[in-house]
This record gives sequence, structure tokens and C-alpha cells, in this order.
Amino acid sequence: MTSDTQPVMLECRDLTRTYHEGPQNVTVLDGLDLEVRAGERVAVVGSSGSGKTTLLNLLGGLDHPSRGAVHVAGQPLAALNDAAMGRFRNRHIGFVYQFHHLLAEFTACENAALPLIVRGVKRRDAEQRAMAILERVGMAPRGDHKPGELSGGERQRVAIARALITDPSLMLMDEPTGNLDQTTAANILGLMDELARSTACAFVIVTHDPSLAAHQDRVLKLDGGRLLAS
Repeated sequence: MTSDTQPVMLECRDLTRTYHEGPQNVTVLDGLDLEVRAGERVAVVGSSGSGKTTLLNLLGGLDHPSRGAVHVAGQPLAALNDAAMGRFRNRHIGFVYQFHHLLAEFTACENAALPLIVRGVKRRDAEQRAMAILERVGMAPRGDHKPGELSGGERQRVAIARALITDPSLMLMDEPTGNLDQTTAANILGLMDELARSTACAFVIVTHDPSLAAHQDRVLKLDGGRLLAS
């Protein structure tokens, strides 16, 4: 369990998201509060349609709340315009999805290096850093392979490497083991445990998998637009 002395990496207050559907307003998140410290792993569980993906999109600055605020590493996301949000996300927020979203025409090394290349880092330096991250997740020997030549678990490891390469303050993971067989999912769980011990970022993991949720420091249930202790 993370110490209370660790800095707060993610803070949400009164987070609300309402969508307009014809004459009706549908509130998906309703006055949600959340605080996650450096090195802490929080799992968010809930039924389909409960708003888990909406929550991740708000935390990552991909969507805007109807009310309330999100702070990542002390930065209020509402204060950033689209261009500044893109730069901030590149430096402070890592995403890992159930479906890896790797670029098929690029190698594992090139995929992992992309966030640094987008930042303006020289390709040679970015790929050198990418190979170091791939080594960390056990994928360095497969660095020159394209996604179509990798297993599902290997592709997910590359996606995790891509998210880690910027040393993010916040890691957002959407069903990171949901598309994997039981053995491969267990391997990814072990990797996530190691990463949580060795990095200072905060983890928010959305999942239906009780075994994945049980590995985290806290489990919260999203129900009725609010987060409840599970």
C-alpha cells in the first residue's frame, strides 16, 4: 500500500459528465471524487455502461467534464487548450487499452518509440530508449518484429512499453488483460506488479477481471455515477 506521504498524482473533485440525448440529459458521472498518490494502483470496476470509459477519457483529458475538475501532477486539465493538452498528455499520461492499438507497419521498437518521436526526440535516441523499455518488459529480443508477428501478450507488453517510455505521472489502463488468455494475463499481472513497485506514477485500471482488481491497492466500484469502496 502506498504511503500517505507520497505526492498526489491524480485528484478529481465533483467530477460530473452529462450527455444530451434529444430532450433528455443523461448523467453518467455524478459528483465523483478521487485521489491517487504516486505508486498507488486503483482498480475501478463496474457493469457495462456504468461510465468506466467515460471516466478514463476525462482523467486523460480526452473529454471535458460538465462540472468539476481533474488535476494530474498538480496541473488542472481545464486550464490547457487542445495543443497544450496534447503536449501535457505526451509527457505525463500513459494509456494502455484492451486492444493494443499498435501500428501494424512499425516494429515493436518503433511503436514504443513513437511518443518520444512525436515529442521531437531524435529517432536514434528515441529507439535507443525504446529498446531499454522493451528490455524492462521482456520484449527486447522481439524489438524488430512487427505486431502481426507477435502474440497477444507480446503486443500488450509493447503497448505497456509505449505508455511507459515518457515516464508518466499517471497510467490509465482499460481492460489491459481482457483480450488475453489466462496464462498470458497472469504474466501481464506480474509485470504490472513489478512496474508499480519500480515507478512513481499513479495507476488507474478499469477492469471486469476480479483477479486483476484484487492485485491493486484499492478497488472502487463505479455505480450510479459515483465511486464506492468495493
